[in-house]
Amino acid sequence: MGASPALMGFVLLTVLSLCLLPESVLAITRHYKFNVELKNVTRLCHTKTLVSVNGQFPGPRIVAREGDRLLIKVVNHVQHNISIHWHGIRQLRSGWADGPAYITQCPIQTGQSYIYNFTIVGQRGTLWWHAHISWLRSTLYGPIIILPKRGIPYPFAKPYKEVPIVFGEWFKSDTEAIINQALQTGGGPNVSDAYTFNGLPGPLYNCSAKDTFKLKVKSGKTYLLRLVNSALNDDLFFSIANHTLTVVEVDAVYVKPFETETLVITPGQTTNVLLETKPHYPSATFFMTARPYVTGLGTFDNSTVAGILEYEKPLNFIHSGNSIKKLPLFKPILPPLNDTNFVTNFVNKLRSLGSAQFPANVPQNVDKRFFFTVGLGTSPCPRNQTCQGPNGTMFEASINNISFVMPTTALLQAHFTGQSNGVYVPDFPTSPLIPFNYTGNPPNNTMVSSGTKLVVLPFNTSVELIMQDTSILGAENHPLHLHGYNFFVVGQGFGNFDPNKDPAKFNLVDPIERNTVGVPSGGWVAIRFLADNPGVWFMHCHLEVHTSWGLKTAWLVLDGKLPNQKLLPPPADLPKC
Repeated sequence: MGASPALMGFVLLTVLSLCLLPESVLAITRHYKFNVELKNVTRLCHTKTLVSVNGQFPGPRIVAREGDRLLIKVVNHVQHNISIHWHGIRQLRSGWADGPAYITQCPIQTGQSYIYNFTIVGQRGTLWWHAHISWLRSTLYGPIIILPKRGIPYPFAKPYKEVPIVFGEWFKSDTEAIINQALQTGGGPNVSDAYTFNGLPGPLYNCSAKDTFKLKVKSGKTYLLRLVNSALNDDLFFSIANHTLTVVEVDAVYVKPFETETLVITPGQTTNVLLETKPHYPSATFFMTARPYVTGLGTFDNSTVAGILEYEKPLNFIHSGNSIKKLPLFKPILPPLNDTNFVTNFVNKLRSLGSAQFPANVPQNVDKRFFFTVGLGTSPCPRNQTCQGPNGTMFEASINNISFVMPTTALLQAHFTGQSNGVYVPDFPTSPLIPFNYTGNPPNNTMVSSGTKLVVLPFNTSVELIMQDTSILGAENHPLHLHGYNFFVVGQGFGNFDPNKDPAKFNLVDPIERNTVGVPSGGWVAIRFLADNPGVWFMHCHLEVHTSWGLKTAWLVLDGKLPNQKLLPPPADLPKC
């Protein structure tokens, strides 16, 4: 029996109404619960008790669509103070949910909870979450997968399957004990014992063959690999033997696709690549490997994590009895550990898609210019103590020779309540107080000053920031992460930045847009962004040891005049110090 005309009309009207609904109505609220708890995990024939989310290592993945609201309740069941950062999420007017301890919030104390409440606006791709207090992110991390809005396709062929691969570092020892000892002695911390893919070190490490990440694929298919570098202290090279990767997105921003056999990814960065499998069963298996890109003078974990790319055998192959034969295993050749040329060439290929749908809105005019030196230094050894830093001093790290001192009150709270006296001073220098030959012979005096100083920006200020590596205690690649913002990488080079010549070479058309950038070893990088998000925004090196030593600062972006340009009030359950 056919439907009545009245019913058909009602159905048609409903469908039309849904089509005319604003996009926000199609967005949903997604709820997650993160129980931070202890978990026993065995790697490298050694069991340790680590801090986990929901007993998972690595932690659970968060999946949402652009436009969705997320409510993530974090409950702290461990003895450590906890805070979680949603790395790369813009947090438009929701700075209370950003997560760095003592910057936007006091940490969640034992037995307490906090609901992180934020909406994903104008972003799609791969980001990640991690603890943002001390070194707890060594085990507290996981991917954030942001799908496009319904009905909006990827700007590349739809993949057959999507696979997150999170790179990590495994320490046999307790990482809190490692950094506490280093800060006490003033020396460099012990390095990790292994690198991992999704928490698994793989067959190149002692007794770890059973702990190997295996990517099982079908012939003639396209896979989207969502790569995240959550290692504490190492940039990593990555490659899959006998396969080419197509880079399509970094830091949740689409890029002009390009092919590469190897990529480099700093801590904090994400990279999406398309992997096209071979058209026919190859009768072989293939290693995927990662190992560090090293520029500093300190010790490092000189080891390699391996996973296995394994093809599904066709039925005729299985029935023929061939499956008994041991398949040949191909291994990729990664660049030399210190191959800065490869890194420079790879980074120079990254360009924003810059299409009508996904434009690159680079600030063309600049209101404020900043010049920051980033690098290592020293501080005097306390009396009656022996220190393990250079010449008996203590290692420090700084921006413009100021080593940032973490407050004991959250900066955003102090700003919002107007009670900043004694918490911070708003006078961070716009350039080094004492200029020197930054990449030449280091100065005799390597001592840094210290303080809790902020950069203050009026709302909607367009900013150009030059970050210059220094050769004090050795030149080094520094991955700098800015919270609350994406920025455009408009230029980079080696040696000292030349304000008269270098800006002429800036790319203001389709520069890469990201949230974490490597300041080249012995060089500089130029970024631009529009300060259109009020709040206090942390900026720090994503090498955790450098952050611990003080290579960090914060930007205070003031409210705008309109209601939708002001920071929203703090939630009632905001943790207290």
